[in-house]
Amino acid sequence: MEQQQSAGLRLWKKSKQGLISIVFSRLGLIVFLFFINFGLMFLAYRWFAESIPQVNGVLTIIELIMIIYLFNCDYDSDVKLTWLIVIMIFPLFGSLFLLYTRFDVGHRAIKHEMQKQIQDTKESLSQDPNVIANLREENPESFTLVHYVGRTGCYPVYDNTEVTYLSLGEDKLEELLKQLEAAKHFIFLEYFIVEEGIMWGKVLEILARKAKEGVEVRMLYDGSCEFTTLPHDYPKRLHRLGIQCKMFAPLTPFVSTVYNYRDHRKILVIDGHTAFTGGINLADEYINVKEKYGHWKDASIMLKGEAAKSFTLMFLQMWNCGTRGEDYSAFLRCSYEDVLRKNATDKLKGYVLPYGDSPLDHDKVGERIYMDILNQATEYVHIMSPYLILDEEMEAALQFAAERGIDVKIILPGIPDKKGPNALAKTHYKSLLTSGVKIYEYTPGFIHSKVFVSDDKKAVVGTINLDYRSFYHHFECAAYMYGVECISDVEKDFCETLEKCSRVTFETIKKEKLSVKIKGSLLKALAPLI
Repeated sequence: MEQQQSAGLRLWKKSKQGLISIVFSRLGLIVFLFFINFGLMFLAYRWFAESIPQVNGVLTIIELIMIIYLFNCDYDSDVKLTWLIVIMIFPLFGSLFLLYTRFDVGHRAIKHEMQKQIQDTKESLSQDPNVIANLREENPESFTLVHYVGRTGCYPVYDNTEVTYLSLGEDKLEELLKQLEAAKHFIFLEYFIVEEGIMWGKVLEILARKAKEGVEVRMLYDGSCEFTTLPHDYPKRLHRLGIQCKMFAPLTPFVSTVYNYRDHRKILVIDGHTAFTGGINLADEYINVKEKYGHWKDASIMLKGEAAKSFTLMFLQMWNCGTRGEDYSAFLRCSYEDVLRKNATDKLKGYVLPYGDSPLDHDKVGERIYMDILNQATEYVHIMSPYLILDEEMEAALQFAAERGIDVKIILPGIPDKKGPNALAKTHYKSLLTSGVKIYEYTPGFIHSKVFVSDDKKAVVGTINLDYRSFYHHFECAAYMYGVECISDVEKDFCETLEKCSRVTFETIKKEKLSVKIKGSLLKALAPLI
């Protein structure tokens, strides 16, 4: 008994020390100052409400003006409805918060710099006219989609690119380490989450060694890592190893809309001819060394060939955001023939279109490509996603595809990582099932793959979830594929994963916990802001 009490006391002291270290750390200071900022905004609202005579009449006028303003904004109907609820419940504070959001406080500079980067580099990659002509002849539907994506940025479509589908994080790590060892000129990494452990340790050991050998190594990670996984001075630590390192949107102690726009991309480029993307970050749960939510099922792809150039350009655009531009040409001139399959006697089949999606423009590229696949499908569309928080357009596209007789199947997590988004996902179940969409939950654990595959000829693998965050608020990337050989591997992985899932039915919906139903219903009104 005494030993148990002693162990409990040690654990309490350790947790207390950990809490104290967080409170008095830079992170604790930032959070403290952030709440002071937010508190000052709220006090200003209270002062206004208490100081102005006939405040109820003033609030009514403000509410009316803001509702008119809201309905003339370029928001989607779902977003307008959410803001309408907020303004009606909190007229003044909701109105101020809407204006604060519309003025893009804190990220106007990022928006300007990113637009400048895209404008300055829009001619960096040229479209091969023969490739686009051949695609137009083979598949006019994909040609029109390529035309749309091309107008949103510098995203050519490529042929003769070898694509390898990697169905687990363990597979990606094994292949990644092998490719890193072969690097001769440069290695670029851009990730949403980086956490010290076995996976990152193995990667970092090679990066440090390659940097000593003269390979240029650059690392870019999202500033939200400072909250959970990495210390604030981590870029300096990597600099000491010869690795250039930056944080995207690092934490500051001021309330800003920039916190809503995160770099959710996962890009790794080696010498401009080999690239990785997909859902897998650099942390141990992604390779199932550390178990968080049962078995972690994720997916990525490796591209070898000219299509890797697009990911090189995407990385450089983000890397140089807010800095003076550099000459990209040296990184975009690479030889590809020697990295393609040695036993390939014929030209590789199919087409690959790497693309990025930015929250700073009005093009929802990620969502529109998903909807195009649903609208053009003739047999099936199979989907894996960790989240299902849909706007009206996406839900309608899924329903319409199923109502046309398309076999639409969605695999979602059986063990969710976040209770709120999971409850929100379940609010869509009934309407989707009514239209004929089939929904499954991955019984062994958590699905983190972001995969669309259709009709044995089209697929998308990337970082884009089926939720508002990916469609509206994050920097994302993916690769659209038509006719490439690995599409059969994507479909095979989906079918094998399906065997480990339980199917959602109207009966299982009825049996869902009341607390989950209530939580989902309450959160649905605020879904666009979550």
